[in-house]
Amino acid sequence: MAGTKVSDFVLQRLREWGVEHVFAYPGDGINGLLAAWGRAGNRPRFIQSRHEEMSAFQAVGYAKFSGRVGVCAATSGPGAIHLLNGLYDAKLDHVPVVALVGQTDRSAMGGSYQQEVDLRSLYKDVASDFCETATVPEQLPNLIDRAMRTAYARRTVTAVVLPADVQELDYSPPAHAFKMVPSSLGLGRYAPVPADEDIERAAEVLNAGEKVAVLVGQGARGARAEVERLADVLGAGVAKALLGKDVLPDDLPYVTGAIGLLGTRPSYELMRECDTLLMIGSSFPYTQSMPELDQARAVQIDIDPHMVGLRYPFEVNLVGDSRGTLLRLLPRLHRKENRTWREGIEKGVARWWEVMGRRAAVDADPVNPEYVVHSLDARLPDDAVVTADSGSAANWYARHLRLRGRMRGSLSGTLATMGPAVPYAIGAKFAHPERPAIALVGDGAMQMNGMMEMVTAAKYHHEWSDPRLIVAVLNNGDLNQVTWEMRAMTGVPQFEESQHIPDLPYAEIAQRIGLDGVRVERPEHVGAAWDRALAAERPFVIDFRTDPAVPPIPPHASLDQIEAAASAVLRGDSDRGSMIRQGVKAKVQEMLPGGHRRDDRPGAGPDDGSGGNG
Repeated sequence: MAGTKVSDFVLQRLREWGVEHVFAYPGDGINGLLAAWGRAGNRPRFIQSRHEEMSAFQAVGYAKFSGRVGVCAATSGPGAIHLLNGLYDAKLDHVPVVALVGQTDRSAMGGSYQQEVDLRSLYKDVASDFCETATVPEQLPNLIDRAMRTAYARRTVTAVVLPADVQELDYSPPAHAFKMVPSSLGLGRYAPVPADEDIERAAEVLNAGEKVAVLVGQGARGARAEVERLADVLGAGVAKALLGKDVLPDDLPYVTGAIGLLGTRPSYELMRECDTLLMIGSSFPYTQSMPELDQARAVQIDIDPHMVGLRYPFEVNLVGDSRGTLLRLLPRLHRKENRTWREGIEKGVARWWEVMGRRAAVDADPVNPEYVVHSLDARLPDDAVVTADSGSAANWYARHLRLRGRMRGSLSGTLATMGPAVPYAIGAKFAHPERPAIALVGDGAMQMNGMMEMVTAAKYHHEWSDPRLIVAVLNNGDLNQVTWEMRAMTGVPQFEESQHIPDLPYAEIAQRIGLDGVRVERPEHVGAAWDRALAAERPFVIDFRTDPAVPPIPPHASLDQIEAAASAVLRGDSDRGSMIRQGVKAKVQEMLPGGHRRDDRPGAGPDDGSGGNG
């Protein structure tokens, strides 16, 4: 391969793997790669973010919404360090991402040189399945192939470290010789299934149950039809871990919605009253949101043998692909003729949506954030991709949006980091430029990094066949989720120095950089703002001035949580008047005719976990 440098070959091999985009930020540690991009006509596309962490988040969003490996790249030292948060987000949510990272010249390693960081040590956890450094050209293509193949196969993060001088070497392939490692492209398709005897045991447990509950996570995404058939046969209700929100449509009458602190009353009741639990493709970690440990017989389906048997005392663990396993399990299941359990679930779900409508209609000062997201629900385009940031925005995403049909949605489920919603949406636009993307973001996350990533949207939106990327900022001047957690979990009043944040003109800033936007300060203007954004021909920022006193605590809050919030009031919470007023108004909606029954038993609440894992 005369005239081909190592950097040229790296990009060539990525193209051969079908990689079309690399989310990256430049630096002299990858100058060789940057020059190679110029020689390759920018193939695969170099997508420039404002910060390496955003590049990693964009790669995660791209991978989540495309089903393909996301690739990111950064320079040595600080660039490699900046990638870490986004890479951990991928690792913990089981998303395939490959990181290409620069390093100082080999001759400088070990010399305390500028931007020299021990990248093997730095990345040994986040890329524990595969992290290798290229020291000679003959290590390629193997390093790229193994990084790609491992990321795909294990749904994880891998990394290849490329010293700057190695990037500039002439490429020579591995020879047919001792201690050379040739390699090949491709990942064979496979769908492992459990042994027949395990499936028989699982069928016995499920057939014996009278009140079956199903909990699905993102691992069930490829088995929608099979989960629907199973729920029909067993007369089951289906709850969803938050990463699995788009696995089943929310408009199915037996789908109870999210589970956990961000979850719904019907999901809480489903878990509290069932006698049998089937968990499919989820690593939902909050045991306290599941049935009591001696309440239900349980079966788990998961493709990863290292993840089975966690969270609950499962009687049967089925290791296999969700769809393939369900296809073998379904013929062994007996239809439940008594549909009383299922009918009760459906009534509870219908009541829940009535309660949500009433809660959204509660007056607030100036705008109720529940109303903002509830108003979006009916307006969601059929092919929308929705992202949500960590914080109170995730509560309203979980409870008020009904994803249906082809709609997709995601957030940072396990790491629950702030800041991914806007870069996720940008990654989604490169995965599906023909689909609208909507990001629900708190003002804290928007100030942390979301606002600057609108510069990235401004740079690239002309390339998207559907230019709509809508960012809804819930601007309440407060780091609201933590404020409420302090109140509800520990009874501590709001600490203003840590929780209050400045008000910024988000829509005006968007307009200054060539995008569009509007500020909304009255509830009667909410619907029109959504309509204007959904009709826009460029990315659009809606600055919703929302009320921080609207409580994101669950509608099935425990007595302990209520007492803790009351304690915060007694200790002089600065927002105590509005907090009491909004909390009472929200709770009253559940007690109106058609609302959920009250459960005043001590300790009858759900959990203190985020409910984000899927």
